[in-house]
Amino acid sequence: MKKNTTSWFITGLGAAVTKLGSKVRGPLGAGIKGFGIAHIILGTLDMFRPSRRRR
Repeated sequence: MKKNTTSWFITGLGAAVTKLGSKVRGPLGAGIKGFGIAHIILGTLDMFRPSRRRR
């Protein structure tokens, strides 16, 4: 997988997990939602990270 494709996949997965966390009530739901939001943030940051060429 290309780097950008992986970043989009992680961001989309985070969105799905966040939606699932919204459906679950209580502290477990809050934890699931936080885990999803962390994936969204990390996937987005990975898109803007400069890549290094290998020789």
